[in-house]
Amino acid sequence: MAKLSGAAWAAHNLGLAACFGGQLFGKVALNANLDVLDDEADRGKLLNTAWNRYNLVNAASFATAAATWFPGRLGLSGQEIDQQTRGLVLAKDALFVAGALTGLASMVQGRSLADQAPGGAVPIASGTTPSARTPEKATALLRSVNLLGNANIAILGGIVGVTSLLAMKSSESTTFSGISRLLP
Repeated sequence: MAKLSGAAWAAHNLGLAACFGGQLFGKVALNANLDVLDDEADRGKLLNTAWNRYNLVNAASFATAAATWFPGRLGLSGQEIDQQTRGLVLAKDALFVAGALTGLASMVQGRSLADQAPGGAVPIASGTTPSARTPEKATALLRSVNLLGNANIAILGGIVGVTSLLAMKSSESTTFSGISRLLP
């Protein structure tokens, strides 16, 4: 495989890894362990500060993965290998669109949540649960962010899975092997 194509493939996989891994860490470790802070407002401040800072990494990582998928995808439809591969390529296209939409919506909602209190110090019980002191609008935003975030993690997992299947398909295909020799 040519150097440019190999670098793009590596950047694609690293982008997916950073985006998926960061969000999974946030959901499983950060959100669930905010109760180590006694003050509910401090929990909200840490939650909002951490997520809104990592959103830059998520956006750049996702953009890298998309920027390396779609240009290469323009030249290959998947039909070069077989009909199943064509379906996987189309599924990955759809997952990228869904991932972009849910990721962007989650970031916008997260920013709105942080704006509900000075410094993002919205009182919360945990990263997924409002407290009795959480204002009604902030409660709705927290629930929305969590639903969108869960959907986004599932979608990113789908992209990673489809990417793995496509990599296996490409390694089995003599047609793709021939075509990939022509790539830069």
